[in-house]
Amino acid sequence: MPLIWAGNIEDLTEENQTFRTVLWVGKHSELTVMSIEPGSEIGLEVHPDHDQFLRIETGRGQVKAGPAENDLRETHDVEDDWAFIVPAGTWHNVINTGTEPLKLYTLYSPANHAPGTVHATKADADAAEQAEH
Repeated sequence: MPLIWAGNIEDLTEENQTFRTVLWVGKHSELTVMSIEPGSEIGLEVHPDHDQFLRIETGRGQVKAGPAENDLRETHDVEDDWAFIVPAGTWHNVINTGTEPLKLYTLYSPANHAPGTVHATKADADAAEQAEH
């Protein structure tokens, strides 16, 4: 296994056809690419112990965030080349508001998924989440 991950993140993100594919997991972080279909979303979630950086490569979306599941007080419209950071403990959702897949990559710190994780669809991701809890 290589000591570092190196790749063309823009091409890998834009070419990704899965809801979630983990590209790399290290001791303290994880790199994942995602493709969210038009009208779909990541789903409202919170990571109590994980900071998350996300960058949009293609598409349009809306980020909602707040301190509680029923208090999403911030809304940001995002598109190509935008990035945002979700601190640990912040409830958030990313919704594809465009007409093409929303292609993004995300860095979790610490890692949030097992190495090699691939969820072809959001339904696959939701089923895996249910199995974990």
